[in-house]
Amino acid sequence: MDAAVQHIPAIRDDVPSSATHVRPAPTPQSLLAQSLIGPDTSIHTLIERFTTRLVQIGLVVDQQQRLLGTVTDGDLRRGLLRGVTTEAPVRAIMNDSPRTIAFGEPRGDVLAFMRREKIKHIPVVDFAGRAVDLITLDSLLTPQSQPYPVVLMAGGEGRRLRPLTEHTPKPMLDVGGRPILETIIRRFSDAGFSEFHISVNYRAEVIRNHFGDGRGLGVDIAYIEEDMPLGTAGPLGRLATNCEEPVLVMNADILSKLDASQMIDFHVDSGAGATMAVRPYEVQVPYGVVEMSDHEILGIREKPVTRHFINAGIYVLDPAAIDLVPRDGAFDMPQLFDACRDAGLNTHAYPVEEYWVDIGQMDDYRRANADFAATF
Repeated sequence: MDAAVQHIPAIRDDVPSSATHVRPAPTPQSLLAQSLIGPDTSIHTLIERFTTRLVQIGLVVDQQQRLLGTVTDGDLRRGLLRGVTTEAPVRAIMNDSPRTIAFGEPRGDVLAFMRREKIKHIPVVDFAGRAVDLITLDSLLTPQSQPYPVVLMAGGEGRRLRPLTEHTPKPMLDVGGRPILETIIRRFSDAGFSEFHISVNYRAEVIRNHFGDGRGLGVDIAYIEEDMPLGTAGPLGRLATNCEEPVLVMNADILSKLDASQMIDFHVDSGAGATMAVRPYEVQVPYGVVEMSDHEILGIREKPVTRHFINAGIYVLDPAAIDLVPRDGAFDMPQLFDACRDAGLNTHAYPVEEYWVDIGQMDDYRRANADFAATF
């Protein structure tokens, strides 16, 4: 018979309702302790906690630690897309009817429930509705390998980084003591991904000589040959694999702490045919902007800031989307997303709040080297 779910932390009833971090006393480093938050916690604080701690769910509780709701990574990103600011409280984006399990349920039953419902975290509540534990699927299962192929676009010349790229392809430039592309592959490998396809063109032999078939890194690497520039999506038309699962595609000059498995989960759960990672980007007008109607001045906004989402160069594509890529010739990602919509496939955005840098210019290269030791 399966052992019952264990009650890890004790309950505290003396936490003020305005607290942004409710911490059970006995086990301050437990997953539950790291996940508990007050309803007035700012979304900005939640993002910081998601990026620095092991849990990717917030359990919103009141002064008596009664569960009010939950906030997941998906809730966070959907809220950001709706325009909710990071200064808003988590109550603005929380799910106020979360799924829970009762304290004392057998672990086997919990595992079966989580598999059936396809969820990764579930709070445990006692008879009074207080959060007393947090169960993760990872804690119940031996970590599984990811079945999704990863395509890394590494064929560009990197002209804006010359003279560094005169003899070295941009993805092979040294950042933090090793090539950018090696760091990317190692991070994916650590997350359970093992099948890689690297699109090569400029100085392709440098990449092949360094990685070979991937055996040295414990992964499988195949190469997509670009005998001509194929654009940002064209190499997918030459992908030598029978895609039955979504494929993660990433530019090979990007360093990010994005959790790829979470992005794939978001893609699958949202029913998208193609998902694009997007990055918030702010532009400040350095002058006062005058609002007018004909010749009448309605007001002046001094140095306003406008916020946009930019393409972050990371994608999840269903097999149906990849089938839309021409088998030969140049094709870019904007064209592919247009083709997906024309074919009736949903195209969704996935906001990236984690560390991200596109190493396209010399300033970006210097920044990546300066950040590397503390970030990776």
